Amino acid sequence: MSEGLVLGGTNNLFEVETDEGSVRLCAIKGKILRDVEGYYNPLAPGDRVSFEPDATDPGRGMILSLVPRRNHFVRWNQKGKAPQLLAANLDLIAIVTTPDEPPFRPRFVDRALVQADLEGIEPLVLVNKCDLEPDADVLERLSDWERIGYRTLQVSARTGEGMDSLAALLEGKLSAFVGQSGVGKSSLLNALDTRLELRTAGLSEKFGRGTHTTTKGMLFHLPPGAGEKPASIVDTPGVRRFVLHGVEAKDLALYFREMEPLIGSCSWGLSCSHLHEPGCKILEAVYAGVIHEERYESWQRIREELETGRFAD
Repeated sequence: MSEGLVLGGTNNLFEVETDEGSVRLCAIKGKILRDVEGYYNPLAPGDRVSFEPDATDPGRGMILSLVPRRNHFVRWNQKGKAPQLLAANLDLIAIVTTPDEPPFRPRFVDRALVQADLEGIEPLVLVNKCDLEPDADVLERLSDWERIGYRTLQVSARTGEGMDSLAALLEGKLSAFVGQSGVGKSSLLNALDTRLELRTAGLSEKFGRGTHTTTKGMLFHLPPGAGEKPASIVDTPGVRRFVLHGVEAKDLALYFREMEPLIGSCSWGLSCSHLHEPGCKILEAVYAGVIHEERYESWQRIREELETGRFAD
């Protein structure tokens, strides 16, 4: 029996990289992965598995078990009505957005930040296409995310601006790029490693949204940079709507970094809804400008979605 790294796959066939560097196409043996039942997909790029090499075919094998995960990054798949694994065992999650083309959607970023904090994965707000000159609203949101403790970085896959800084952040880590279609995740990977030549596409003229070019998650190893430590990156399919998984509405404020220290200090204590009660410290912080109004509105909207099960774009 051997151990390997899942690079990608669909249905019951996965590409598994051995510790020696070869890649085998492996099927899952029977119903051995009972501990991952309930997920939309049983394995994700970044998972480590035990497998049995095929004695007659050096390019094949059979997955026998899943090595316990350090963490995993998921979203709720509405169509499949189950949590969908996007990547596993991550050191960093880069939440990719743009100032325009497609439009800047800070609430998508806020949702992904909550999911990252829930899993204990270091997040990075990565703004691609910064050559489009972010407007004042975009810069204000970036400044606020930095103020509450998130790292942000502006880059351009097209011009190369900021790409050296991005490469330095990724060095020696297993990271994943997650974002809506059209934000340029594959373009960023192509800029980081020109050997990849991943397929990219423009925006839909009718809707101003990206068109899906990455249809399944895939892990890529980048060559060592100046520090001589290679980076590994999972390119995930574009997500139009990011729906949280694993957090209840009543606990959501615990994963908004600027709200969490105030929980329990309201006049109504832990029973405060933070929506209308007098003496609510979170509302007072919003009125005082300590909590950004847009972040508070994000919290309200996500909380309502979790309570009602109705999700907006």
